[in-house]
Amino acid sequence: VQLQASGGGLVQAGGSLRLSCAASGRTFSSNAMGWFRQAPGKERELVAAISWSGDSTYYVDSVKGRFTISRDNAKNVLYLQMNSLIPEDTAVYYCAASADWRTVRRNALQYDYWGQGTQVTVSS
Repeated sequence: VQLQASGGGLVQAGGSLRLSCAASGRTFSSNAMGWFRQAPGKERELVAAISWSGDSTYYVDSVKGRFTISRDNAKNVLYLQMNSLIPEDTAVYYCAASADWRTVRRNALQYDYWGQGTQVTVSS
């Protein structure tokens, strides 16, 4: 089972990026998924989470109104649209999937599969 995150890069403040997370080895269409990030010297934090169907989502306060999490279960892909980026968004972004939960999960311990991370750097 593999989660492959992509779409990171260097962008100026105010710009946008779209992260993708492609799953292989099994389908996650019935499982909760999420995006986490970890900045240098900081703990990993949940950025956004989504239920199996996509009808329920969660966002950390710092990204509300700027980021949108979505999923395409037919393609087994998770997305994170990031707009109005600020330097504080600079981090390695990880996608994750739960093996057992269908509803939104906010605890990293409830995720069983993790992508390798993609670097997002926002310059001021």
